[in-house]
Amino acid sequence: MKILAGVIVGFVLLVAFVWLTKTWSTANKGKPFTNSEKAYQAGLSSLWPIAKAYWNTQRQAPAPVDAVPLMTLTQDILAQTQDDAIYRLGHSTILMRLDGEYVLIDPVFSERASPVQWAGPKRFHESPISIADLPAIKAVIISHDHYDHLDKAAIEQLAGKVQHFVTPLKVGEYLTAWGVEPIQITELEWWQSVELNGLSITATPAQHFSGRGLLDRDHTLWASWVIQGLHHKIFYSGDSGYFGGFKDIGERYGPFDVSMIETGAYNELWSDIHMLPEQSLQAHIDVNAGAMLPVHNGTFDLALHDWFEPFERISELAKQHGVNLLTPKFGQAVLLANPQASERWWQEMMPNAATKASEPGVHSPKMVELNEVVTNSQ
Repeated sequence: MKILAGVIVGFVLLVAFVWLTKTWSTANKGKPFTNSEKAYQAGLSSLWPIAKAYWNTQRQAPAPVDAVPLMTLTQDILAQTQDDAIYRLGHSTILMRLDGEYVLIDPVFSERASPVQWAGPKRFHESPISIADLPAIKAVIISHDHYDHLDKAAIEQLAGKVQHFVTPLKVGEYLTAWGVEPIQITELEWWQSVELNGLSITATPAQHFSGRGLLDRDHTLWASWVIQGLHHKIFYSGDSGYFGGFKDIGERYGPFDVSMIETGAYNELWSDIHMLPEQSLQAHIDVNAGAMLPVHNGTFDLALHDWFEPFERISELAKQHGVNLLTPKFGQAVLLANPQASERWWQEMMPNAATKASEPGVHSPKMVELNEVVTNSQ
């Protein structure tokens, strides 16, 4: 009975939160940002199906039971090679070396992706490298203002060792409030670029939304990113639902050496703003990238699937469609000159029943149905 009462209270608070957010956001000055294709509306009518899904869904493994394998990084380890490389640190936090300098994407180092550190989604694993151990950073790129991508504590600690911060429009205002000098910040609209001594960073469209509280729904922009050095070009999707903008990006800026595509925290109930794995694979195909590194998974429990499901589903899809999939351990180097498919490290941590379900040739009806969507769209 106490559990049921808690669920009811939580649902009422969620309804109130959405209503207040919509009302107060409309009353605020300034025109909110919008998507190019679909207007995402988290209205009251969508809350009941989501609440039912959270109440009814049974999961084997919302979080890992065993320790997630990490490959520890230090400045000395990073200095052992000057090759262009990607190091996945967790969730959507990526350290990249391009042309001998470092770029950090969506740096989240706090224990929880939350406005407070005593509640909210908790990390499955530590970062392979601390902020104190990071080398000097040429640029930090922020995709949008949600707590699993914009970490106030991390920004405050990074301010003194980062040359430049690149954000979508209005996100830079958070950074200045947290101690970053305005001269260090460049805000970009979609399709705008900044050049940093040979490194080109371009904000490209995404289909998502923004807001960190009750009063700021869609008052900052969200973006995907094209990052180009002298020898390699990378695409990062940020958070996004699937939309036609991926093809536009591929036509304007492709081909890419690697795409880093959101593949996690998905559900059909909110697929307008977070891609299903089949859509993530299609986005990779659309942008015309040689290899795909799925991100937005493996660090926080933000949806209703088991923690390992995004890895399993995208791995099977990539195999079926001949995509070079990169699934490195956190902290493991991916060399951009020759990105190699990675071992399926998570399978040793899966429950036996889940491992059996993932054997070759065993697919759920939903997996088969959604896989046909990818096949037919090529």
